[in-house]
Amino acid sequence: MKLRGTNKVSPEFSMSSMTDIVFLLLIFFMLTSNAQNTLDLLLPKAKGKATNNENVSVSINRNLQYYINAQPVSAEFLETELKRMLKDHPKPTIILRAEESVPVEHAVLVMDIANRNNYKVVLAVRPK
Repeated sequence: MKLRGTNKVSPEFSMSSMTDIVFLLLIFFMLTSNAQNTLDLLLPKAKGKATNNENVSVSINRNLQYYINAQPVSAEFLETELKRMLKDHPKPTIILRAEESVPVEHAVLVMDIANRNNYKVVLAVRPK
């Protein structure tokens, strides 16, 4: 009497489960990335070194809108928001990111706020 097993292992590889996993990973990384929190600014060119010890980033775009860490804020509330965000930092630093086309008086407004409150200001530029 011959007994045959009904379970045969197929030597083929199915790619459908692999593509499902890759698709789910792609969706996960697209949803968790913080690309929507960045501002696209054309910074002026200059020679200098980069710094990564920023406490607060203040950005001014070509439409003269102010942003603190990618959150819009009006010019009249800029100083109060900066004071609130930098009150617990021992060496408060502001990274000023102003586009090339922004008039200088808007950048000077941020520098004046920093000067009155003893904050350090670093101007962000793109490399030459």
